[in-house]
Amino acid sequence: ILGCEVTELEGKDLGNKEDSTAPEEEVFGDVLWDAHDEQEQMEAFQQASNSACELGFEKYFERLNDLVAAPAPIPPLLVSGGPGSGKSLLLSKWIQLQQKHSPNTLILYHFVGRPMSTSSDSALVIKRLTLKLMQHSWLVSPLTFDPAKLLEEFPRWLEKLSARHQGSIIIIIDSIDQIQQAEKHMKWLIDPLPVNVRVIVSVNVETCPQPWRLWPTLHLDPLNSKDVKSLISAECNSANVKLTKEQEKKLERHCRSATTCNALYVTLLGKTIACIGNTGNIDEILQQCCQCQDTVSLYRLVLRSIQESLQSDKEKGLLREILCVIGVSHNGVSESELMELYPELTCAVLASLLHSLHKMCLLTYGCGLLKFQHLQAWEMVKLEYMEEGENVISAYRQKLVEYFTMQLSQDRVTWRSADELPWLFQQQGDKQRLHKCLLNLFVSQNLYKRGHFAELLSYWQLVGKDKSSMAAEYFDSLKEYEKSCEGEESMICLADLYETLGRFLKDLGLLSQAVAPLQRSLEIRETALDPDHPRVAQSLHQLAGVYVQWKKFGNAEQLYKQALEISENAYGAEHPRVARELDALATLYQKQNKYEQAEQLRKKSFKIRQKAARQKGSLCGFALLRQRALQLEELTLGKDTPDNARTLNELGVLYYLQNNLETAELFLQRSLEMRERVLGSEHPDCAQSLNNLAALYNEKKHYEKAEELYEKALDIRRRALAPDHPSLAYTVKHLAVLYKKMGKLDKAVPLYELAVEIRQKSFGPKHPSVATALVNLAVLYCQMKKQIEALPLYERALKIYEDSFGHMHPRVGETLKNLAVLSYERGDFEKAAELYKRAMEIKEAETLLIGGKATSRHSSSGDTFSLKSTLSPNIFLEHGQR
Repeated sequence: ILGCEVTELEGKDLGNKEDSTAPEEEVFGDVLWDAHDEQEQMEAFQQASNSACELGFEKYFERLNDLVAAPAPIPPLLVSGGPGSGKSLLLSKWIQLQQKHSPNTLILYHFVGRPMSTSSDSALVIKRLTLKLMQHSWLVSPLTFDPAKLLEEFPRWLEKLSARHQGSIIIIIDSIDQIQQAEKHMKWLIDPLPVNVRVIVSVNVETCPQPWRLWPTLHLDPLNSKDVKSLISAECNSANVKLTKEQEKKLERHCRSATTCNALYVTLLGKTIACIGNTGNIDEILQQCCQCQDTVSLYRLVLRSIQESLQSDKEKGLLREILCVIGVSHNGVSESELMELYPELTCAVLASLLHSLHKMCLLTYGCGLLKFQHLQAWEMVKLEYMEEGENVISAYRQKLVEYFTMQLSQDRVTWRSADELPWLFQQQGDKQRLHKCLLNLFVSQNLYKRGHFAELLSYWQLVGKDKSSMAAEYFDSLKEYEKSCEGEESMICLADLYETLGRFLKDLGLLSQAVAPLQRSLEIRETALDPDHPRVAQSLHQLAGVYVQWKKFGNAEQLYKQALEISENAYGAEHPRVARELDALATLYQKQNKYEQAEQLRKKSFKIRQKAARQKGSLCGFALLRQRALQLEELTLGKDTPDNARTLNELGVLYYLQNNLETAELFLQRSLEMRERVLGSEHPDCAQSLNNLAALYNEKKHYEKAEELYEKALDIRRRALAPDHPSLAYTVKHLAVLYKKMGKLDKAVPLYELAVEIRQKSFGPKHPSVATALVNLAVLYCQMKKQIEALPLYERALKIYEDSFGHMHPRVGETLKNLAVLSYERGDFEKAAELYKRAMEIKEAETLLIGGKATSRHSSSGDTFSLKSTLSPNIFLEHGQR
């Protein structure tokens, strides 16, 4: 988004959200990556290291350093201790030291949160580690989504990727014993590790699996009296609370047992004294604290002190509701969700409660969600408010179920409802409602596209469906949903759903069933968007991936080459999406033992990715995006320069991608004005700003404004650029589509003719891209009732398609269908029947190939016409290109 070239910006012209919805595919090929999960890990690391006290960790740092320096092979190092003993703090502080002193060492970490949360999903943990390795190794390869295979293949990935890394690799997993079925799913830890790989895991003493206890162990000792005093003094000094010598000795004596001398207990003790000491009797507080012999009971004292500070029973009741509803959720609850769940909760009361709960280490924030900072805090809440056990927990879960179900009924399928609702049904044991929820196509799409494949699969297993049954039910739901789809936007959304289903089935290994939805997605996109649209390249790429697994390498090569051509035209030759297609083709050639061709493509791809990485930096997490946006805003305060004008343009695109059209318009307008002042109104950069502003007005349906700006941009580019320049082609195409949308067909004709001319100059007269442009022009003539002019265009397009793809290709079939329509209109019924028969033979052959019928109401070739199964007077069903 932020380091984009000219063509990237203009790829947005017709509302293409590709860059905003799937940046992960630019880095990781076809692997689905959840930026939310990555951000959660970054925040977990920051929270774990958030302590000014080192607690005598120096001796532990030496032991960890010795592990890194020890000769291979060496088993994982076990960091053990009781709950709250400081394991996370130790590891995060050591990671910071390693990053500072050993920049060539690759450190991969994962901090596991609460059991049963997303961060404890074993398949997601392993997938995340694999992807981070791939990112640092510049390797983009197919990665299985099957949870069992993913866990099984991780050791091989680790071996392969570690061999490519120049330096050591350290993998750190904090609270690994909280991972679901840790011993079963982390078997790779028992195998010999690659020579340059070291693994460190932390566990609670009580829950450490027995086989792991044989590993070298670093056990965290209880805090000594000096560390206890240091921690408590730091908390008291921050609140200007002074303890007497006698009070300090009393605390020192109290913090000598195994449960009262761990880091969490002493920190919480210091915060309690500091917080209440300003308003109450310190000796009385000390007396109460000394009666608390473990962290849970101390948390209970903290909660009761917060309760006593509240002014009414209503506020105390809201405190209970907040803590309980957060506790029974899957991954936490946001402030806005709390306000909607409890309308009587005011902003002032919520802010006050959250301040107290956060200050006293009960709650914390993770990706904007409130969750418990430590397991012991949740244990205390259950003891305090849920003595009746499962009945109370079930009642609070039901409240969340009703809330998120209401969102679904309003068509608000967010990542939150997809994360929470199926999990809540699973916990409640409500298989019937879980099944219904899974058949909400947008819920399943949300989970799948964020990489939560294993979670989605586990839900289907719970409702007792095997892979084939699941596939059939999804396909039936999609066909039912398609009946209600009307208009361009809903068809584009439908294409996304078909693609998601196809990819899901491919990952399940159901290749024959995956082809039909992917083919349907391709057909819809070619019709609703444009045969040269980047989303069409995405469909071609996915379909090719199925053929590769199916060992149909000829089919796959043809599709990959088409996807490569579209991507190069849309983004330019040095875009990461072009690199993705090059990598895919290279992998395909390697499978066919065409090593020389594969190597050439890989080298070309590697250069593109290196350049893109230098321009964009890492795309992982939201923190970088926020930081870059702030830098951009600061830059806009500078003087008029071409660079600042470009920055303003980038900001406009950034806000456009966020659907903040008003702010986007402001920045794009400022960019245009600055470019006109600095460069002159005829400069090609001004045409870029005009083009982007026109796209924005088109999105806002201000077609007259968009028309004026596109015309200005076209005028500049015609004079400044070569006749076959991609930027000129973009403006021509988008203005032509706009004229067509506005019903100005006479003005659209010369632009469609120019599009044909540009493609002929760029690719030669016999290229399939030229055929597509010819079909688009023919469609326009048919709309204008100029069938005589349309006929030779269709015939020429048919010849090019047959020569390029063979006589049985779907595009040949669709063009034959269009010619049949034309013949029928002219009264030549015999020829129409003959052409239509040929078209149907191609369709039937395609159906046999994919092993199932892909229902289609649309053509698969640009702005073509569809023909009903029986020729009727109303046979023209025009589908305009986007």
